[in-house]
Amino acid sequence: MNVIYEDNHILVIEKPINVPMQEDESKDLDVIRFAKEYLRVKYNKPGNVYCGLVHRLDRPVGGVVVLAKTSKGASRLSDSVRTHKMTKKYCAVVVGKLPKEKILIDYLIKDEKTNTSRITSEKLGKYSELSYKVLQSKDNQSLIQIDLKTGRSHQIRVQFASRQCPLFGDQRYNKDAKVGQQLALWATELSFPHPTTQEVLTFKSELPNTEPWRQFK
Repeated sequence: MNVIYEDNHILVIEKPINVPMQEDESKDLDVIRFAKEYLRVKYNKPGNVYCGLVHRLDRPVGGVVVLAKTSKGASRLSDSVRTHKMTKKYCAVVVGKLPKEKILIDYLIKDEKTNTSRITSEKLGKYSELSYKVLQSKDNQSLIQIDLKTGRSHQIRVQFASRQCPLFGDQRYNKDAKVGQQLALWATELSFPHPTTQEVLTFKSELPNTEPWRQFK
């Protein structure tokens, strides 16, 4: 995992694909454990090290993530998430043809038993919004940039799959995804007010040089 930026209150890293944000049943190395060990070794800290999780990326998704190094930082970053002052941009490769740009609004509900989400009625679901624009198209695939307005579970994946343009390699929501294909979703940009100075910081992460990204470079 690459450390992009660090100060007294925040740690910004580039999360690799297939790494969980926090410990799960797989017991694989997770982002929080990596960050705590990094801080413990770098600053020679004995005992437990504080590291606060304030937002998430799905396990198969890579890209830029911010963690809090202090409880004050965690509280203020969480406020930024809640008040939509933290903005997130993603890139994805979708299968199918989309209008050049559009705002997508749906209501999503999550099934905790199957860890999947689906679109439902306004009465039952949570408001879910994103906007996107198509950057490039090749054959039956498109590289799109997404501005995520709300952060529902699997939101990007479900909203595009429901419009018959599922994400490449999405084993959950793309029935044509082949075993072994990697989900083509990457967190490319993260902006938020610094928890103490209030200066708006922006951090970026480059797209991987692997398929299906490579064909659009």
